[in-house]
Parts: sequence; structure tokens; C-alpha cells
Amino acid sequence: MLAGLLMACQVHAGKLSIVIDDFGYRPTQENQVLQMPPAISVAVLPDAPGARVMATKAHQRGHEVLIHLPMAPLSKQPLEKDTLRPDMSSAEIERIIRAAVASVPYAVGLNNHMGSAMTSSLPGMQKVMQVLNNYNFYFLDSMTIGNSQSVPAAAGTHVKVIKRRVFLDDTQNEADIRKQFLRAVHLAQRDGSAIAIGHPHPTTVKVLLQMLPTLPADITLVRPSQLLNEPQSVGHRPLPAKPVPPRNPFRGVKICPVAPQPVPAILALNVVADSIADSQAMRYIKTNFSGLSLQPGKTP
Repeated sequence: MLAGLLMACQVHAGKLSIVIDDFGYRPTQENQVLQMPPAISVAVLPDAPGARVMATKAHQRGHEVLIHLPMAPLSKQPLEKDTLRPDMSSAEIERIIRAAVASVPYAVGLNNHMGSAMTSSLPGMQKVMQVLNNYNFYFLDSMTIGNSQSVPAAAGTHVKVIKRRVFLDDTQNEADIRKQFLRAVHLAQRDGSAIAIGHPHPTTVKVLLQMLPTLPADITLVRPSQLLNEPQSVGHRPLPAKPVPPRNPFRGVKICPVAPQPVPAILALNVVADSIADSQAMRYIKTNFSGLSLQPGKTP
């Protein structure tokens, strides 16, 4: 029928942001990352030996730069210098962030290195957001813990919070990294946008160099700052106000691979005429009244 012909799916371009963390320690792999499309962004550790050089080079080549600020984890492990802890004073946090800004030129945002203990502390993150409010930075939550308090902590400030959806390289297995890359693409297609975080490991760099040129036509690479006004959603639904553990729902709507085509008026009319001609009512009239003819002054 005509209504069926007029209905079609519409292709929506998905926005995919990829951020490479831990910049400043591996110049060989980092220089390979900087040869990738400028939309690939980098997060620089402020106390890394190559922090200033790599941040400057990344900016010159058009990549967005973030400060990859160490924050305290719940697990016991060696910490970077000036790792933020929930029990620090506002003045100490301000000092550390100020020093990080000086060490990472051209930064426009900040994301956490580790940080499960810090980001899950509302008082601790409120102090961080109050400081970031003075720098006009956005905060990319690496989501190292499900109950991160970054969003409620930013309330009352101008700091915009966006969240990582996929870690590309929890393992250094090439097949696993490919799978995670495709998952990030799927989430961007399904939800409109997604942020993936990786690291300058040789295997990660190899996979990205192979797969970035094969991105689907409906995926656009963007910088994190281009997602600041995008709804943070899962499965087309806004994220709940209370943070929940990250989950991986793969139920989504199928995307029609073709754009809708206009239906010519004559075709539409022909479809309507054929539909009427083939209707049950017309078949009844043809069967029961086809032999009758009307004469003036007579009724059937």
C-alpha cells in the first residue's frame, strides 16, 4: 500500500571520539599517533618527561590536548607524583592542577589517570570541579569506577562532564582491541556518539592504523569538545541521575542502509487506483452487476 511505500529508515551519522592516554613517555608510538587524523585526541601526563614537547607537537598538528591527571585508585599501587586524593585540601588540589596546566600547554580539558578512589568521592570531586571552573576546562570521566561522582560534583559550576564508553586496550591482544574498536563504532551508530580511550602501546597503534581507514561511512571522528552538548545516553535513553555500574547493552534498533527516496505523484496515484480496483467491494460489483445496463426512466 501507499503508506508502506512512503515509510523508510533514515541514516544517522554517529560521532566517535578517540582519546589516547598516557602521552609523554613513548615518543616512538606517540609520534605515530600524531600521524593519525587530527580528530584523534591525546591526554598528556603532566609529570612525564615528554609532556611539554608532545602537547605542543599535538596542538601544532591539530589534535585536541587534555591533561591526564593522576588520581588515587582504590587499589594499592605506585602512584605518580602529585596524585590527587580525596583527603587533600582545596588549596593543595588547586596547586597540583595549576602545575599541571603549566606542564601541558594548549590543554582544553582534563581526564583522570586511574582515580577510582578519587572519582567516587563526592567531596573530593567537588573540590576538583571548583578548581576546573576557573580554567574553562571540560572533564572527561575515564569511568574507572561505576559510581563516579563527576556529574553531581560539577553541579553549580560551568564544567561540562562527558564520559568514556569503551576502553580499547584493557589487554594487548590484537583481536581484543579490534573487538573493542568495533564496539565503540556500534555504540556511536546506535546512540549517536561514543568516546573510546586507548593508550600508545605498539599493538593499539597498529590496530588503529589499520582500522581507522575502514570506518563506516556513517561514522564521523570528532574531538571530545565536540560532544559537550551531546546527550549522554545509553540505548537512546538519557543516563539515570544516580550513576550505575557500566554495562554493555547491545540491544538497539537496526539502521536502514539507504536514505528515503521520494515517491513520484503518478506512481502514488497508480498504487491507489490499483488498490481500489483490486478491492473486495469492486470485485463484488463486477461479479453481480457487470451484465446490467440502465435505460432512461428505469431503475434496476
